[in-house]
Amino acid sequence: MDSLAFFLPVRKGSQRVINKNTRPFAGIKGGLLENKLNQLIKTKKIDEILVSTNDKECIRIAEEFSEKCSRLKIIQRLDSLCLDTTNLQNLIAYVPTITKADHILWGHVTTPVAGAPEYDDAIELYFSKYNEGYDSLVGVTEVKNFLLNREGKIINNNTKLPWPRTQDLEPLYGINHVMFIANRFVYERQKNRIGNMPFLYVMDKLKSLDIDWEEDFMIAEMMLKAIAPP
Repeated sequence: MDSLAFFLPVRKGSQRVINKNTRPFAGIKGGLLENKLNQLIKTKKIDEILVSTNDKECIRIAEEFSEKCSRLKIIQRLDSLCLDTTNLQNLIAYVPTITKADHILWGHVTTPVAGAPEYDDAIELYFSKYNEGYDSLVGVTEVKNFLLNREGKIINNNTKLPWPRTQDLEPLYGINHVMFIANRFVYERQKNRIGNMPFLYVMDKLKSLDIDWEEDFMIAEMMLKAIAPP
């Protein structure tokens, strides 16, 4: 079986949600990072967990897990790859330089509800689809609602009705940032984390929850407490 590494980027200096990676979250002292590492060490199909960071507090939290999980490795990332202005293409090119794994799953601490079952199921599905000719898998959420362009025209209505039922609209898919899985050659040769033949892994809205703004942080805390009370 080919090897697979989980790339977990966490940097200091978040501007939209201050200290979002490490501030207390839903009763978890080590915040979103501690929550995600608790999920990742429970996975069965990930061979290597790479915490890539320039944050001393992230390193401290990760070190507590590395003592009990040999799969976890802490990679100190250059500050030049941790800026708000850092080109994503440069970060993508960096990833295969820190692992020899055949496949890479790129995930984020800011998707706190998706856990070990979702990752293991997606990895199994990825390898199945890989054998069918797909070169990558991306987590998405199906959007079936009236979407307008700048001119106010509905862009996803493929019916002859001006107001069809929402379930009859053409489905569109939003990337939820839970996971990007690809062969390392997609990173090295295409300079991307999604290949030319991606499989869309449709996830429910709860597991797709992503923290991008301060209000997202508060909503995610309430959701996690509701589904996994202490």
